[in-house]
Amino acid sequence: MADKVLMKGNEAIAEAAIHAGCRHYFGYPITPQTEVAAYMAKVMPKIGGTFLQAESEIAAINMVYGVASCGLRVMTSSSSPGISLKGEGLSYLAGSDLPALVVNVQRGGPGLGGIQPSQSDYFQATRGGGHGDYHMIVLAPSSVQEMAELTVKGFELADKYRMTAMILADGTMGQMMEPVSLDFELEPVPEKPWATTGTKMAREHNIVNSLYLKPDELEKGNFDRYERYKIVEANETRYEEYLTNDADIVIAAFGIAARVSRNAVNEARRLGIKVGMIRPITLWPFPKAPFEKAAEHAKAFISVELSMGQMIEDVELATKCRVPVSLCNRAGGMIPSPAQVLDCIKKIANGGNN
Repeated sequence: MADKVLMKGNEAIAEAAIHAGCRHYFGYPITPQTEVAAYMAKVMPKIGGTFLQAESEIAAINMVYGVASCGLRVMTSSSSPGISLKGEGLSYLAGSDLPALVVNVQRGGPGLGGIQPSQSDYFQATRGGGHGDYHMIVLAPSSVQEMAELTVKGFELADKYRMTAMILADGTMGQMMEPVSLDFELEPVPEKPWATTGTKMAREHNIVNSLYLKPDELEKGNFDRYERYKIVEANETRYEEYLTNDADIVIAAFGIAARVSRNAVNEARRLGIKVGMIRPITLWPFPKAPFEKAAEHAKAFISVELSMGQMIEDVELATKCRVPVSLCNRAGGMIPSPAQVLDCIKKIANGGNN
C-alpha cells in the first residue's frame, strides 16, 4: 500500500495538480482556498513552474486562457465571489474549447457572505458559470483523498474533451486534514494539434478564438459542442450508491453533506428505517440513471444541502417527479448535523412532509 501523508484538502489539490503535470498557476487569495495559492507559491519556483498572484481574479482567468491556448496544463483557484469575477473568462474558455482546471472552494453567500463552508454555487457551476450556451465538467469531492484524485481526473477529462473542468468543494473539504495517498495512475497527456505553439510553416496556423461574426458559424459551433457534451454525459458520469437496493427513502448529497448523511443513514438503519444514499461525484453531468432506478421502488427522496435548495431541482428532474423530494438543509455557512438529517428521515418515514 502506498504511503499516506496528512494533508489539508487545499494542499492536496495543489500537490495533485503538480503530479498531474500542471506547471502554471494563476490565482488571487480568498478564504477558504488561500492555501492552494500559498502551496503553489512555495513549490512552483522549485520545479521550474510559474506561480503568479494576479492583480485580480479577472486577470487570473485570462492568464489561464493564454496558457491553455498553448496546450499546457494550467489551473486557477478561488472561492465563490472570486469565481463570479472569473465568469466572463470561463465563458471565453468554453467558447474557445480550451481545457483548464478551475477550483472553487465555496463559502457562504450571496455577496461577500462569510468565510464558512457552503454549497450554494451549485447552480453557478452546473449551469455554466458565465454567459452563453456551455457546460463545465463539475467534480464534487467528499474527502481529502478525493480532493487529490479528482484534481488529477479533472485535468485528464479537460484534455480529453477540450473543456473546462471544475472542482466544486465546500469550505470544509478545503480546510479539513486527512491521510492522503499521492500514488496516482496518470493517463498520458494527449496530443494537442490545435494548440498555438508556433510553427515553422510545418502546418497551418492555429487560431484560438471565441468570436464568430457569422451567426451560422456560431450556431454550428454550439451544436457541435453539445454533441461532445452528449459523449461526456454517456461516458463520464460518476456517483456512489450506499444501501439503495431496498431503500424506501433515498438521500441525495455531496461533499460534507454526504459524509454527515452517511452517519444518519447508518443510524436510521439501526432503527429499522430502510434508507440509502446516492452521492453524485459529477454534478455535471448529473448522474440521472441511479435516481431513475431508485425511483422505481423508493417512496421519497431527501436532498441534503448546504444551500437553500439547488441540487434538489436536478433530483426532481432525474426522478421525473414520480416520488416526492424533500429538502434538508442549512445555509450561510452552517452544516446539517447527523441528528438533523435523521430527524428529516424520521418525519418522512412517519408519513410527514419535511
